[in-house]
Amino acid sequence: MHAARADAVVAADGTGDYATVQEAVDKAPQTSSAGAPWTILVKPGTYREVVYVQREKRGVRLVGEDAGNTVITAALNANLPSPDGKPIGTFRTATMQVDADDFTLENLTVENSFGPGSQALAIRVDGDRAAFRRCRFLGWQDTILINRGRQYFEACLVAGAVDFIFGGATAWFENCDIRVDGNGYITAASTPADAAHGYVFNRCRVTASADNIKTYLGRPWRQHAATLFMNCELGPCVRPEGWQQWKVAEPEKTVRYAEHANTGPGADASRRAAWSRQLAAAEAAAITPSAVLGDGWSPFRQAGPSR
Repeated sequence: MHAARADAVVAADGTGDYATVQEAVDKAPQTSSAGAPWTILVKPGTYREVVYVQREKRGVRLVGEDAGNTVITAALNANLPSPDGKPIGTFRTATMQVDADDFTLENLTVENSFGPGSQALAIRVDGDRAAFRRCRFLGWQDTILINRGRQYFEACLVAGAVDFIFGGATAWFENCDIRVDGNGYITAASTPADAAHGYVFNRCRVTASADNIKTYLGRPWRQHAATLFMNCELGPCVRPEGWQQWKVAEPEKTVRYAEHANTGPGADASRRAAWSRQLAAAEAAAITPSAVLGDGWSPFRQAGPSR
């Protein structure tokens, strides 16, 4: 497949159509869609800005050349005062917020650089059918809020310490690196009771940035939290019990935490929380991207743009 031609180019040095990502998103037409996307090429550089993709901007693709040197970064945190003097709260701290459906992000880093001490989102996603490929999401607490809809992550790095993948969405993580930078919890799902699936991690790797770090695979933010790790390599940072019940009094009645065919020193299931499950082979075979994401959505790979 030949690389798609970019509809707009962002370059921090001023050599593109726009110098900021937000300006390029603002100028994208409201006639794009999944079948006719609007592709914005982001040239290497560090973009110190907050990016908002509004609901009307369906089908926007933000594509960098290399996530290692193409970074969108900010440092909002939940304790910052709003104009009324009250803290802005967790949900308003995102470096990137996506409200639009059919959004794609490739070869880019999205970072909240605030660090320990407060909730600080790198990205918040409220749109449906969002796809992320070869991206890096860097933060500490609450790095990724996948609030609702369906999302697909492939070959991405997600880094953080506390609840750094959280929210009520249905999401598939394929061949991703989950890097734990401090003691805490990888996931905090708030899956609705009527959702068949929450988070699925398939063929992912869980590692820590230091030998003394320990983490849980997840704790339930809401009563019906659903998270599955399967075919993953779990490092020694994963605690033997695997899962923590947090504020759910009787997790065995509602929480849906499961594993299947994981490997590595953190995969030993002999001391796992009694209310978590190890899936049988037949059950695991039915867990596929199409079954989880549903509605005929197939987030296939796309070539990057040229210009």
